[in-house]
Amino acid sequence: MIWSKSTLEWTADWRAHDNRGSPYFALAMNYLSTRGQAPAARFCDILLGGLAPDGGLYLPQSYPQIAARLSEWRSLSYADLAFEILSLFIDDIPAEDLRSICRKTYTAETYRYNRPAGQASDITPLTTLEPGLHLLELSNGPTLAFKDMAMQLLGNLFEYALAKRGETINILGATSGDTGSAAEYAMRGKRGVRVFMLSPDGKMSAFQRAQMYSLQDDNIVNIAVRGMFDDAQDIVKAVSNDAAFKARYKIGAVNSINWARVAAQIVYYFKGYFAATDSNEQHVAFCVPSGNFGNICAGHIARMMGLPIARLVLATNENNVLDEFFRTGVYRPRAASETYVTSSPSMDISKASNFERFVFDLVGRDPAKVRELWQQVDRGGSFDLNGTPLLERLPAYGFTSGCSSHADRLQTIREIWRRHGLMVDTHTADGIKVAQHYREVGVPMVVLETAQAVKFSETIVEALGREPGRPAELAGIEALPQRVVVMDADVDQVKALIETSCT
Repeated sequence: MIWSKSTLEWTADWRAHDNRGSPYFALAMNYLSTRGQAPAARFCDILLGGLAPDGGLYLPQSYPQIAARLSEWRSLSYADLAFEILSLFIDDIPAEDLRSICRKTYTAETYRYNRPAGQASDITPLTTLEPGLHLLELSNGPTLAFKDMAMQLLGNLFEYALAKRGETINILGATSGDTGSAAEYAMRGKRGVRVFMLSPDGKMSAFQRAQMYSLQDDNIVNIAVRGMFDDAQDIVKAVSNDAAFKARYKIGAVNSINWARVAAQIVYYFKGYFAATDSNEQHVAFCVPSGNFGNICAGHIARMMGLPIARLVLATNENNVLDEFFRTGVYRPRAASETYVTSSPSMDISKASNFERFVFDLVGRDPAKVRELWQQVDRGGSFDLNGTPLLERLPAYGFTSGCSSHADRLQTIREIWRRHGLMVDTHTADGIKVAQHYREVGVPMVVLETAQAVKFSETIVEALGREPGRPAELAGIEALPQRVVVMDADVDQVKALIETSCT
């Protein structure tokens, strides 16, 4: 029995997500576009598709409410917690298959780098800097960045879905640093998958470039564009919005525009909450270094689901478009010429793709309003919520923000090293600096670590006068042969390369 109304489609079916052997009556989870002009879709369809056909981003038709389940989830392993949470969003993959994918992904062997002694099986250890201030370690995966937490899952989901459908896919992505290597390490050697990854030429750290460009796998194609990250991201969106080209070459996405990435990141907010609290009556604050808004968007969704998050603190660098919005109500993306090249390059972003997902919720899930606002943004403009009811709604979502400078992050890196003997990367330093301003008595502040210090060794040497350590298997990676195509930030040139590579 199916009843369809507007863009919501309610489907009666029997599912056994809890794996207890007793099926229960449930509604199918469909996904809606933030622009409101695309059909509702199921998870596996949007997994492989990336952007919605109308140029919007997919979100679930509603957020599951989880308050009653916190107690049973508190003691779960990371893999089993991932299964429980993802089951709420994925109902077109059989429960046992999804559980198997989660357990295959989240293993101590995969997330083995730099774990503290005594935490050999902990995927995301919590490190306490001082009472009430913690780091949630998310960089113990193969590319030493938090992007591995979602990307390793995405690689396994892609391989599963493609095998079931007998299909192939060409992934087109853009990276300001860590997304690219995480995607490539997750997808290298995967059946039916080819990756085209755009990055800003010369704007990443030497280690980040080496991680990506040294890969020699036939299914990995690196493209360095002359410009900033926003130029690369604009190309990805332009190609994805060309429906005929996208269909002909089966273009998919692994950037955080892909809902599966955001869904996977929700998991570590729960894990971090459990690690920082003793009971489900406590609240926590999370401080999140933010560039494309995907990481903190996952925190927003966790909060909407009922996770007791008192505050979401957004930390930016000198490219403070998002900080400006949460302080003033004005969203004003900068032109490439106005975007700073900084020592926390993964946040050198002006137009944050996932911000549209938050605004969709802020405007009461009114796609017409989202289209109106983004028409201004897409024309190179801005929007101002001052004088509108939307600005009055903003505090209810728990966001605060701040920014950090090069001098700030050098000082923070030095201070954390002096006081705790811990090297933090530049983006995590931005997070710690901003978090200090918003600490509250009785509310644990959890800073999400973004990467290991070795990925930004030039700045670590500037701050501390010493090289950070690195895993033995990554010694000398910068000296390996590199394979990359350098071209102008031109949509047609990128399309031509895809066409040539696929013939």
